[in-house]
Amino acid sequence: MSRPRRFDPPRPAVVDAVARALAEDLGPLGDISAALLDDPDRTVTAAVVPRSPGVLAGSACADEAYAQLDDRVQIAWSAADGDAVAAGVAVARVTGPLGPLLTGERTALNFLCHLSGIATLTRRFVDAAAGHPVRIVETRKTLPGLRAPEKAAVRAGGGANHRGSLSDLILVKDNHLGGLTIAEAVRRARAAWPGRGVEIECDRMEQVDEAVAAGADVVMLDNMTPDVAAACVARVRAGARPATVVEISGGVTLDSVAAYAATGADVISTGAITQSAPALDLGLDLDPSAG
Repeated sequence: MSRPRRFDPPRPAVVDAVARALAEDLGPLGDISAALLDDPDRTVTAAVVPRSPGVLAGSACADEAYAQLDDRVQIAWSAADGDAVAAGVAVARVTGPLGPLLTGERTALNFLCHLSGIATLTRRFVDAAAGHPVRIVETRKTLPGLRAPEKAAVRAGGGANHRGSLSDLILVKDNHLGGLTIAEAVRRARAAWPGRGVEIECDRMEQVDEAVAAGADVVMLDNMTPDVAAACVARVRAGARPATVVEISGGVTLDSVAAYAATGADVISTGAITQSAPALDLGLDLDPSAG
């Protein structure tokens, strides 16, 4: 099965993350347990099986784990990133020499479980907000070194991506405003980085008015209740720059995301879908009759 490329992280990020994970797992002596096998080169087949339902993500990292370890191990996917998967139904068959297949098992599964967990929770947020033209996006609350794979998992879950790094977008938060006004922040941003979007974090309606008047591309409604956020969205839409993008962030949960989506905002950002996503349990089940 071909994999939807839009759900793949950039290849250099995958190669780097997998190389670090394998080095961490193999240690200075390699897999000393596999050295006990009578015939580590015996060809076997195993199935990757979810223990609970969810959304698949991370197949590029699993492929890369075995490619770096021993390219004789091959994975044939019967599900693709972004697919809903059922408990007990195999999503892939892994075939190759027993020794390296077992050596790479945990590294491959670690990526699959973690990234599928993110995709699964993202899908729950997206489904909860269904019926409203709003995008669910993550924040920079990602595990160090795994941002690109985690953002790809968010896309696999039906979400979209916020900025990937501090270089992508000028986001002026409350701490930035300690020594300058919103209007001055926007003016300086335009002068220094004319090609970058400018977003202003606002925690009250007066700041929303200032940000829109100053020409910000995005206003972020931070830690507002759904009722206050709805009033801010209505004010933007009725103002001089109604197309200004409105983002809601802070304190959004599965229980409240529908109410926030109903405000008419364009974007809802939440760190929960990356920072707090529980892993999806997948296992590697060896076929005792194979090989």
